Amino acid sequence: MEFSIGVMTDSFRTDFQTAVEKAAKMGAKGVQTHCTSGAFSPEQMTESRIRETKDILKSNGLVFSAICGDLGHGFGNAEMNKDNIEKSKRIMELAKKLDCDIVTTHIGVVPQDTAHPRYKIMQEACFELAEFADTMQAHFAVETGPETAQVLKSFLDALHSNGVAVNLDPANLVMVTGDDPVQAVYTLKDYIVHTHAKDGIKLKESNPEYIYKVVHPIPDAYKEGGYFKEVPLGEGNVPFPQYLAALDDIGYKGFLTVERECGQTPEADIQTAVQYLMKCIGR
Repeated sequence: MEFSIGVMTDSFRTDFQTAVEKAAKMGAKGVQTHCTSGAFSPEQMTESRIRETKDILKSNGLVFSAICGDLGHGFGNAEMNKDNIEKSKRIMELAKKLDCDIVTTHIGVVPQDTAHPRYKIMQEACFELAEFADTMQAHFAVETGPETAQVLKSFLDALHSNGVAVNLDPANLVMVTGDDPVQAVYTLKDYIVHTHAKDGIKLKESNPEYIYKVVHPIPDAYKEGGYFKEVPLGEGNVPFPQYLAALDDIGYKGFLTVERECGQTPEADIQTAVQYLMKCIGR
């Protein structure tokens, strides 16, 4: 299996350089970093900071597996989309300066009904972003989870472009929609450019529109949580051996980027995840 292992720097809950050094010591080949706000936002990343960031990566033998450009609210609100699209374009430009061709994001929840007003709003935004990504030979990669793989595929097919592609997160599919991540690989095979290595368990049925906060008001029950649980790699309902075999079967040769968004011992969980993935892919 010709995969590379990456780590989300934010998962270490420390500064960027320390996170990169820790990832390298674990045997990772790449990292992913949020570049939406703060020190790594396009507004703050001066040419000198870009050079410094690239030097930190190079000195540790790593590259960016992807840049996270998730603005936190998707593209379902037409009034917000002009600004959101421009911000996303600036993040794609920053990614290129950091020698990275992939920006991952959440676009919201794609409605099953193509006649839903939000469907058109989201498609118009993604069409513009796909065109922009194509001109840069880059990818704006939608993270899986808010909708089934088949609904997402139909949405992407209508764009007639790979500029907007897929960041496949198998745990999100398991935890939120209950979709099969192995079948999702085959369904989305023409669009997968990056993956997150994450695991989880679905505890009870939920409405993704409330989980991802795209409709309001949010019922009190959703504010209390309890619908799913993220767990260390190998301890959840993602069948990683079969999932990785499917990725290999479709010819995917990109990154498996470890993301750990909760837990009290993130560094230990990341180390366990990297070792687990290496064992799965025979290294």
